[in-house]
Amino acid sequence: MLDLSNQILRTDVSGMPLEWITYQEAARLYYMEQVVYSCGRLLYTVRGGFNAATGRRSVLELNSIIATNGTVQATLKGHAGYTPPLDNKALFRRDDYLCMYCGAHFPTAGLSRDHVTPISQSGHDVWTNVVTACKRCNNDKAGRTPEQARMQLLAVPFKPTHAEYIYLKGRRILADQMEFLRAHFPRTSPLRNRTVRSEAGVDLPASSD
Repeated sequence: MLDLSNQILRTDVSGMPLEWITYQEAARLYYMEQVVYSCGRLLYTVRGGFNAATGRRSVLELNSIIATNGTVQATLKGHAGYTPPLDNKALFRRDDYLCMYCGAHFPTAGLSRDHVTPISQSGHDVWTNVVTACKRCNNDKAGRTPEQARMQLLAVPFKPTHAEYIYLKGRRILADQMEFLRAHFPRTSPLRNRTVRSEAGVDLPASSD
């Protein structure tokens, strides 16, 4: 049975990752003549209607990565000052579903967002001030900084680039898509190092729910 769960990675004409789309959305972009080129493996073959004159059926082949006409928004997302939206799903994946205090792995339901410098102490709800914490550690830390609570922070929180954010939001990333995304990660990116270590030539899971 055909697996329709795989997402297609959409980029701009320069190859900058933009978003994940479904095969239906990709087919629509082809219909609107917005696709400039495609790369990666063949994912889907979509068959349409028959031509009344020739009797031939239309066939559309969809690859795992498609490049489309770029926009001003795409250019802004590639800028060094761009900040992707902060949400718990991406945060937990950034931190590999690890509590940044006790170091244990947890499913999503056992995790929470902790502010390193608490909001009550003028901290902000931004990527560089939040980490993944299990609910017990978060409760133990309460409204204190790690130093005040005498709890060691295991990693320095960082703001992902747009390409890293696309990776964090992916449901099920194929090997060729992962290779493409990783090429856009900063050389010092913790995510680059992690994916290199974990990749074994197979599809990468998106979460540990």
